[in-house]
Amino acid sequence: MIFTNPLGLYLLPLMLIPLFLGTQKQEGYPSLADLPIDRLSQVLTWALRFAGVLAISGIVLGLSGIALRERKIERFGQGAHIVLLIDRSASMNDTFAGRQPSGAEESKSAAAKRLLKDFVVERKHDRFGIAEFSTAPLHVVPITDHKGVVLNAIDAIDRPGLAFTDVGRGLGMALSMIDEDVLPGSRAIVLVSDGVAVVGRRVQEALRTDFARRPVHLYFLYLRTEGSNSMFATPPSDAEDTPQALPERHLNKFFQSLRIPYRAYEAENADAVKAAIKDIGKLEQTPIVYTERIPQYDLSRWAYGYAALALALLLAAKLCARSLHAMPGGAHAR
Repeated sequence: MIFTNPLGLYLLPLMLIPLFLGTQKQEGYPSLADLPIDRLSQVLTWALRFAGVLAISGIVLGLSGIALRERKIERFGQGAHIVLLIDRSASMNDTFAGRQPSGAEESKSAAAKRLLKDFVVERKHDRFGIAEFSTAPLHVVPITDHKGVVLNAIDAIDRPGLAFTDVGRGLGMALSMIDEDVLPGSRAIVLVSDGVAVVGRRVQEALRTDFARRPVHLYFLYLRTEGSNSMFATPPSDAEDTPQALPERHLNKFFQSLRIPYRAYEAENADAVKAAIKDIGKLEQTPIVYTERIPQYDLSRWAYGYAALALALLLAAKLCARSLHAMPGGAHAR
């Protein structure tokens, strides 16, 4: 425990006063030596004394600012450390049909936002980081177990983006976030993109080196626009098969060549995105050790609360008290 105003504790000895001074008005009465001991009266007398102790101690502890200090608890579960790498290019603002959203239609980024938030909420033990990319990569949230921060970051992914899609530098930033996370556990990158990107040769070699240095699972969730090329399709022999002509296909081939655990999902609607995210959740179920931060908790409200209850008991006893002179036959008692 901690006290935000510890000087108030010097008043704590005052709580002993009710143990030595009676809480009831003293009146003269004839000797009761020949009468049997009244156990109920003794119990009530000490109960009122202890109520006085509780009232004073509660007020003093409340004034002292009693609280539980911030602490960290190590927990165990099933999950992973996951970086969500999200495409913020302008094409993500279109629907799966390749047009501006209208009416009941939602954009690819809006669908991704809605389903990724559900994914984060359902994954109780995972730790998440957020990175985005378009013309340049953007470090949004480091890997953390604070789900509220992660959800707020995901809320912003359907804002209008820029035209270019630099997925290579985005992956480089996601890997650097993985490096910064020192806690043990499985690590994964979930790339969410509509896939129109070409990774340069030099960037490819740098990524090969980076992926070879660390055990990372890679998931590519390709949000395919209606009528666009499939990343799994093999072109006809007379067709041009280059990264510029078929960027989705060659991006997938590059990921397959990295020699890491890799899975690709092609989604043409929100239901397919949901199914892919659900499958990723099933795959990332390794044992994980994580640290939960428990913030400082103010206990002064509880101290004032039990002080108020004790004062209410004392007030009720005071209202129920009767003078011997006011009782029938009181004159004879004198």
